[in-house]
Amino acid sequence: MSRNFELLQKLGKEQDIFSTDTEPIALPEPVEFRPMEVSPPELETQPAQKDELTKLVQRLFLATGADTSRIVVVASIEAGSGSSWISARMAEILASQIAASVCVVDANLAAPGLHQQFQVENHHGLSDALRDSGPVRRFVRRVRQNLWLLSCGAESSEGQTLVGSDRMQRRIVELRQEFDYVLVDAPALNTSNDGVMLGCAADGLLLVLKANSSRRETARKAMHELERAKIRVLGAVLNQRTFPIPQGIYDRL
Repeated sequence: MSRNFELLQKLGKEQDIFSTDTEPIALPEPVEFRPMEVSPPELETQPAQKDELTKLVQRLFLATGADTSRIVVVASIEAGSGSSWISARMAEILASQIAASVCVVDANLAAPGLHQQFQVENHHGLSDALRDSGPVRRFVRRVRQNLWLLSCGAESSEGQTLVGSDRMQRRIVELRQEFDYVLVDAPALNTSNDGVMLGCAADGLLLVLKANSSRRETARKAMHELERAKIRVLGAVLNQRTFPIPQGIYDRL
């Protein structure tokens, strides 16, 4: 069993995986879903992968009860884990499941990728909305019948300052009012605090781990930061896995 699969398994089943000897952390109850084999960003979603993502979308956004989320931040432990691909596919699946409005936001101003996922130009978007006035609808574009994209927008040297600003908090509130569901693609947690700041304004955060790359120490540090910020961790996705997982292990998760 790889270190990465062991990490994902323990995220869902053992509360002390990110604990230290002096400061134990109790993880929020995670969404229960099977770790999936998700293809690299340039490949299309395979049926089995789509099924797993569909189950995840239904549990995060469409489940009945108080645990239903409307705004979810998707953040990887480290850069290059494919959070933009995950965000785009989840947004497409959610929009296909409901008639309500869905907006996916590219908040990774340093390394934007959502416009590439939808094969559109990085038109004026979030960075422009954080510098300019006007309704947020002015900065989004429709990419499907009920799916909108708020791309990164114009390049800016003050990206982290913009995402951490009070204006960003107000834009999140506005997005909640304008759209029924919002997914926010955040920068990697080991590169900036943007994911933590965005998670504080959202209903929860979904972690993306990269197979054969994400390390336990890096994940432990990220979980400490999320715990200190009182951010609800909704679950984890193991991305870009290339090794098979036996059915017997699936059944134990």
